[in-house]
Amino acid sequence: MGSVIQQTPVRPVPGIWPQTPAPRPPLASASSFQTPPRPSLGPSQSSTSLVTTTPAGTVAQASMRQPEALEPAERAARAINESLSQESRFPEVDNYLTQGYSADYEVQSSTTWAPFQKAGTYRIPDEIFEQYNNAQLSTSMGLFAELRMAWTTIDNALYIWDYTVSKPDLLGFEGQPHSILAVKLAKPRAGVFLPHITNIIAIATTADVFLLGLGKDPTGGASAGLSLFQTGMSVSVKGLDVSVIAASEKTGRMFFGGRTDNDIYELTYQQEDRWFASKCSKICHTSGATKSLTWTFSSFSGGQKESVKQIVVDDSRDLLYTLSSASNIRVFHIKPEGGLPLLVTKPAAEIYDNIGHIINQSETLNNRATIVSISPIPASEASRYHLVATTVTGYRIYLSAKSATSYSYGAPARSGAPISVQAQHVKVPPISQNTGFGVGGAADVHQPIRTLTYTGLAARFPPGYFFCFVASRPDSPSDNLFISAPDAGRLLRSSEPGQPSRTSESAMWLELRSRAEDVGLVTPYSAPIPNPVGFGNDLAVQFDKPVPEIAILTNTGIHVIRRRRLVDVFASLTRIGGGPEGFQHEITNFIRTYGRTETLATALAVACGQGMEDTGNAQMLRINDPEVLELARKAFIEHGGKPSINQNSITDRSMPLIDAVRPSPRHAAIALYLSRILRSTWKNAIASEKTTPAGYSITPAVPLEKLRDVQEALSALQRFFQTNKSFIKGLSGPDDLNSTSTKDDEIALKGEHRALHAMVKFTSDTIEGLSFVLVLFEERVAEIVPLLPEASRPEMLKLTFEELFTTKKGYELAKELVKAIVNRNIAKGSNVETVAEALRRKCGSFCSSDDVVIFKAQEQLRRATEAEMNSEVQRNLLNESLKLFEQVAHSLPYDYLESAAKQYTALQFYAGAIQLVLRVAHEKDKANEALSWMAEGRPDPDVRKAKFDLRSQCYDLVHAVIAAVDQNAEQGPGFVDGQPTISATRRNEAYDVISRSKDEAFLTNLYDWYLQQKWYDRLLATESPFIVTYLQRRSSEDILYADLLWKYYGQANQFSEAAKIQLQLARSSFPIPLEKRIEYLSRARANASTYTPGGNRKMKQQLLQEISELLEIATIQDEILQRLQDDARLGDDRRQEVLAQVNGQILDITTLFNNYADNAGYYDLCLLIYQTADHRDPAQIKQTWQQLLQSVHDKTEQDQSCLPFEAIAEEVRSLGSKLRVSETTFPVHTLLPILEKYSFEHQRNIAPPHWVVDIFLSLEVPCERLFEILEMKFFSGEAPFVGSNRKYIAGDLAYVVGKWFHESTRAGTVIFGSEASASRVQETMEAMLQQGHAAGLDEETTRLAREVVQRVAQFLG
Repeated sequence: MGSVIQQTPVRPVPGIWPQTPAPRPPLASASSFQTPPRPSLGPSQSSTSLVTTTPAGTVAQASMRQPEALEPAERAARAINESLSQESRFPEVDNYLTQGYSADYEVQSSTTWAPFQKAGTYRIPDEIFEQYNNAQLSTSMGLFAELRMAWTTIDNALYIWDYTVSKPDLLGFEGQPHSILAVKLAKPRAGVFLPHITNIIAIATTADVFLLGLGKDPTGGASAGLSLFQTGMSVSVKGLDVSVIAASEKTGRMFFGGRTDNDIYELTYQQEDRWFASKCSKICHTSGATKSLTWTFSSFSGGQKESVKQIVVDDSRDLLYTLSSASNIRVFHIKPEGGLPLLVTKPAAEIYDNIGHIINQSETLNNRATIVSISPIPASEASRYHLVATTVTGYRIYLSAKSATSYSYGAPARSGAPISVQAQHVKVPPISQNTGFGVGGAADVHQPIRTLTYTGLAARFPPGYFFCFVASRPDSPSDNLFISAPDAGRLLRSSEPGQPSRTSESAMWLELRSRAEDVGLVTPYSAPIPNPVGFGNDLAVQFDKPVPEIAILTNTGIHVIRRRRLVDVFASLTRIGGGPEGFQHEITNFIRTYGRTETLATALAVACGQGMEDTGNAQMLRINDPEVLELARKAFIEHGGKPSINQNSITDRSMPLIDAVRPSPRHAAIALYLSRILRSTWKNAIASEKTTPAGYSITPAVPLEKLRDVQEALSALQRFFQTNKSFIKGLSGPDDLNSTSTKDDEIALKGEHRALHAMVKFTSDTIEGLSFVLVLFEERVAEIVPLLPEASRPEMLKLTFEELFTTKKGYELAKELVKAIVNRNIAKGSNVETVAEALRRKCGSFCSSDDVVIFKAQEQLRRATEAEMNSEVQRNLLNESLKLFEQVAHSLPYDYLESAAKQYTALQFYAGAIQLVLRVAHEKDKANEALSWMAEGRPDPDVRKAKFDLRSQCYDLVHAVIAAVDQNAEQGPGFVDGQPTISATRRNEAYDVISRSKDEAFLTNLYDWYLQQKWYDRLLATESPFIVTYLQRRSSEDILYADLLWKYYGQANQFSEAAKIQLQLARSSFPIPLEKRIEYLSRARANASTYTPGGNRKMKQQLLQEISELLEIATIQDEILQRLQDDARLGDDRRQEVLAQVNGQILDITTLFNNYADNAGYYDLCLLIYQTADHRDPAQIKQTWQQLLQSVHDKTEQDQSCLPFEAIAEEVRSLGSKLRVSETTFPVHTLLPILEKYSFEHQRNIAPPHWVVDIFLSLEVPCERLFEILEMKFFSGEAPFVGSNRKYIAGDLAYVVGKWFHESTRAGTVIFGSEASASRVQETMEAMLQQGHAAGLDEETTRLAREVVQRVAQFLG
């Protein structure tokens, strides 16, 4: 196995074990639920760098990833969403009350831990007692709890009063003669009564049931109280002895039953009489077989007549339940079309049989224990349980119902009407009245429990509040109240050893000292989630929703019982906890029961003023006692825990250690508290739209008063952070690092600071966000939304508070709304500065000081628009607006910039528009990242491209301004009476701003735009030092820029620079044809040859030489190209390939020779190449000349276009001219003998005499040179010029001498140029005459020779 070479670490990193020969330490106890362990890891020198040891011994560095890049708001939002998600997983009733029994209570003897408290007691008015004393037949009492009203019937009269008023006015109804048996408050069916009748009261008498309307009298004004209204609706019920009435709030349907039988009737009512239905009537839903079945059950119960005891409606499932005097339960289906079929009948005997399998029967739990009450469990609270039945001994029996479809696999519990009911759970009463936690042994549960015996009235309210009224004996004149409720804090925690049971209920006893008559829900429980999972978590809504209240009516008064929130319990502990030591004991108990996070969140809430205390008159006041707040503050700080590094996640080598930090419970508590404050707003839309007859409107989706409450709670939290910043580790910043002893502690503290800072920042931002929403709805939102960009309008109506507080989308939309608000006020003529300052003061994040300046600038611009065109006032306003805009150029949004530029352009303030755009572009990219990106070749991807795009967007506005400037200038003359016109002045101002610009990025963009418009002359006419830089930079990209560059140089009389660019173009790799390259070289030679003062003369000469040499090569290449085009030896395919190679870049001279000229037999071009390359090999040059002459001869003979000698003479003459009679490539001493030989062998007697010599004479080869060559040839005797054949050489020699003589005499100089030459000529001629016979001289030659000898003799003589 390989080894890892590294220094021994100073300390271990949590969760990481160095590689040693010993076995790896065991994982945590929960490892069986985790993924398989990763390879062993060892710590490196730094705690932030981890290495993995592999079998090969390689070392890999960990922490390769950057720390998680989240904005503080995003980080806080994630924590809040995690808290909301965790709280939404609160178990439903079905999960913690499973089949079986439970008997766990914690009966609180101390008011500190009591789950409920008496919020107030109200006396029954004396007027009621006075009427009661006059009663003759019957009296009854009850509550309209939801209206905070009570009622009593005395014989035939009904009296209603508001029990919260100390001296209420009685609302009485005495307009009928019969004794009243039952009263029920209900919601009316929609559309039957007038809108002001919000409730109806069903009154059952011995003779009939009739309806009264209850509502505000529309004629009584705004301060009018409730009034009763006659509806004229009644139905006869003689002989039924109606005792029970129930109503469906959902449908408005009303049901009743009586003591005479077990039938269920429905009272139907409608707005008017119809043909087949009266205005009010009754229907019996239990007749025929159903009635017979009822009588059968009655016979089994001893022959007593069974009657209806209780009717309850479950609107969530459209079910109606009835309880009979024989404790039988029936289930009816409230059908939408109006039916009420009986679904299930559950006799009491079956119920007890069901629970016999769960718990042993006893004296207090058997079929003789009557059921005194049933309470429905709504579908939103439980999936399986439908109903709770309470026995006379206080046992609660939970019944579930099953439908036909629920037997199918995977079908939801409420997927259809039930067909069976089953008792599945029994909640046993507490064993004794002073029971603390626990119930003793299991055997105690199966023994008779009499603590709740003689229960006369019981009710269960969501989410499980149980009210049980118990008499000490059957004839007792007073009741005691037993109240219990599930403990949400315990249910939220997972079961742990030593923890109370999750089914344990917190309970209390309350002595009423009177007999209970009725109980009703005043303020219902508001569930955080309308689903069974999460429904019962009342901790989640303790700061967000009204506290549930229950009213209890006794024969002496009304008692209001209020649910105590956990925060109120904690506040009580701080107040009466027995001093600091006692309070610490209570805190420890609190943490053990509810966990540290819940405890800290509760302490934080109390410290922020969320604790409430009861005043005894149903009013709640916030607890602001400094001692209470201080103890809560200390609890939050001292028990906040510490951050740690998550050992499970740290094994991910790519995760930075700071991302593996698990913040302290304090952070979780803050997130939990924030989630509870924001719950009702977080996921909700900010606004909702509706269209009514009154018109279109946009209203707040959450009441503004609620938003103010949330903002107040957040402000208190913000103050807490500010006050305690130095006491909370992680909030005081770098100062805390001094207290860390290890690197791990330092990393953990940094992670804690990051997390807590996000919460603090989020709190501050959310306060401002709420201020913004409140400001928004102070305006007419329906007028503001149309001012938004079209794409933003639907987004605004979908925007949630979460998105507003935590996302860039929300922030940008808020900025759009602020802009719309200001624009609306500008349009209305309001003082923009006042509006903007108000916005900045209330919500500075959405309307900063820069925004205020922008709005001021907009106002100045608006005023300029309204001023007289081109007036001084208008110009001053425009300049003022420009100055303001420039102040905030760094933060000016593009849409504002675009709008301002367009308005400036419309007002002919062109210079201002350009100046503003350029200023904004510069301020948005002060580091010139766009320019550096361009200079580096525009790599992609690259973050600097965003800056480039931003600048380009700005510069597009300048293009539009320039186009407008030019268009305006073209519409009129530039001068009038010798003075520039306004349009000309404006144009000059605009172009002056451009010409003064030093912004290379802008000038690059501008020149690019010029070229896109094909404004080449404008570009060349631009006077800017940057134009050369621009063209130089771009000339390597496109030939267009290079052409413009040499033209610009030429225009500036920089001819040498122009020649250099042209030379570069001729050499470039651009797809330029050879002809164009030769043109560039020709122009370059001309420019390089042009005299310009100054400069390095030597460098100019070198440049000219370089150009000339390249031009010679290019010329040869062009000649090759022309030859190849006509060369029949090339096939079509090969021709195109070869031509493409040659008709492009200028090739080097070697390539031209080897690949083309020599290969193709272009011998004349080979000679030119020799000349250009300064090639000096005489043998090769001679051979090439011979090949050339032979090829010309052969071609001429083949073509017969002329005589061979003529073609050769022309070729030699032409080539001699091109070669400038070079001694190396046009060696006369070689060529002349070759041509003489050719003439003798091939053109004798065909070509004219002396045609060979005439070629050289036409090329101005000196006669003296020809003389020397011919002289040598004559006397050498080389074949074929031997013997008499020498006469041909002699003839040419005499011809040359004659030409030489005439030239010298015509010039007026010494014959033959000198006496020495003349003597030499004389000697040669005499020698030639002496050999005349042998040489075969003809007469003409002899004559010429003698004549020359004579004249020379005369000259010398």
